[in-house]
Amino acid sequence: MSLQRMLKLLYALVLCVSANEDFDWTKNERGSFYYGTFPTGFSWGAGGSAYQTEGAWDKDGKGMSIWDVFAHKKGKIFLNDTADHSCEGYYKFKDDITLMKDMKFNHYRFSISWPRIFPNGIKADHINEKGIKYYDDLINMLLDNNITPIVTLYHWDLPQVLHEKYGGWQNASMVNYFNDFANLCFERFGDRVKYWITFNNPWSSAVEGYETGEHAPGLKLKGTGAYKAAHHIIKAHAKVWHTYDTQWRSKQKGLVGISLLADWGEPVDITNQRDIEAAERYVQFYMGWFATPIFNGDYPQVMKDYIGRKSAQQGLGTSRLPVFSSQEKSYIKGTCDFLGIGHFTTRYITQKNYPSGRGNSYFTDRDLVELVDPRWPDPGSEWLYSVPWGFRRLLNFVKTQYGNPMIYVTENGVSEKVQRCTDLCDEWRMQYFKDYINEMLKALKDGVNVKGYTAWSLLDKFEWDEGFSERFGLFYVDFLNKNKPRYPKASVQYYKRIISSNGFPNQREVESWRRKATETCSSSNQLLAAARRKSQQDSKEQAGMPKVWPVHDEV
Repeated sequence: MSLQRMLKLLYALVLCVSANEDFDWTKNERGSFYYGTFPTGFSWGAGGSAYQTEGAWDKDGKGMSIWDVFAHKKGKIFLNDTADHSCEGYYKFKDDITLMKDMKFNHYRFSISWPRIFPNGIKADHINEKGIKYYDDLINMLLDNNITPIVTLYHWDLPQVLHEKYGGWQNASMVNYFNDFANLCFERFGDRVKYWITFNNPWSSAVEGYETGEHAPGLKLKGTGAYKAAHHIIKAHAKVWHTYDTQWRSKQKGLVGISLLADWGEPVDITNQRDIEAAERYVQFYMGWFATPIFNGDYPQVMKDYIGRKSAQQGLGTSRLPVFSSQEKSYIKGTCDFLGIGHFTTRYITQKNYPSGRGNSYFTDRDLVELVDPRWPDPGSEWLYSVPWGFRRLLNFVKTQYGNPMIYVTENGVSEKVQRCTDLCDEWRMQYFKDYINEMLKALKDGVNVKGYTAWSLLDKFEWDEGFSERFGLFYVDFLNKNKPRYPKASVQYYKRIISSNGFPNQREVESWRRKATETCSSSNQLLAAARRKSQQDSKEQAGMPKVWPVHDEV
């Protein structure tokens, strides 16, 4: 019997996969660029989130979120930045929709701030009609410009009151409070919104919010906090899906999904069974942690086995991974009309045993090590390497693992670190979009059911614990200017051409896109440099300083 055949038989037994086929870890095609187009009706857009872009953190009746409080604590955010003002999207959304219209977006993904609607987190306390009006106006203007709103209900900004009173996602009461918030959104906006995402990247909410403490609310409940938060988030997702299904679907005819962040894990050695198992474990502990209950009703078996065994070795009577009752399993299973996938990068994975005596941790529970290839490009965030082939691998894994669900790519993009010299000719981002979108096109040829793509992100914005030090935007935002003007990077023109061509029609045309996009960004550089000089001069004049002009332009 061949090695490949043995691996397939083994994984059919070990993984308990419900799909009709198994993912082939030994096959990784890294072929040449593929010229072709996407199916008619494929949806193109970009995204952002409320806390990262809106600003107006305490205006018009908005309540405090856990991120408002967390970012105001010294030392939590790089350079002590906050998103108090950020892009001022609360005031500038009409300008931003004009940018989207010019790019001919089919959709725009944004989130609704829970504390902007329920300042205290609870419907019975107060509904903020000014917050409702803001999102009404945003949705209506998008639709007036033929842009479909894709709306996220939770992009990490839990009302602070719910954290202080109940411990946030550590408490099961969040399930009902979140359902009340979602139900009001369905009631007020559901006549126009047809695509709902319950949670954005719950992995980060759970692990970085309640395990490492890098994100709000900043708790470090090692080995338990992340699992408990995720357990309640999964139940909250299912309850909201059922609420929509029973109360709103027949009238509004919309869809409810979830957006999961999913880095790909590739075995260091695809002929080594231990590396294959470690890579599988990496993906299951990451995306499968949430996707497997939603599609199959329970946590991945490998999570139950590993966390259960380590809990027993640590002398605990029960596993640190919570358990779903049989009733909960059937209630959660199938609560996904579409799966949102956020994807940025890939890791090589190999096996490593962590003794249970070294303490509880989500990371040590996995018994693996993440590695990177030093040849991979890494233009921005320290975690984000450009590895396009991992995207196709991931999408095919979702196809085989979960029965080829309808997929919307809800986040994909690349950052740059802020440097003293700002260059809007972002060649690395054009290359990233070209390569990653092409791997998505190959995945469609493989039979993966991808319906849309969301570039991350429309604007430079607040990047959580990194503050404003990293920029993901298609449009550069001058945060030093109180008006927060937007300037197009070269990638705006490049992505616009991908959209208008619905893919990559032929080599000659595609190769001309970069040249044409780069030609446009030099004028944007000059505009930004001139605005910067004027802004600096105005500041000096206000401070009573003499006029000093730079010898060389900064771009």
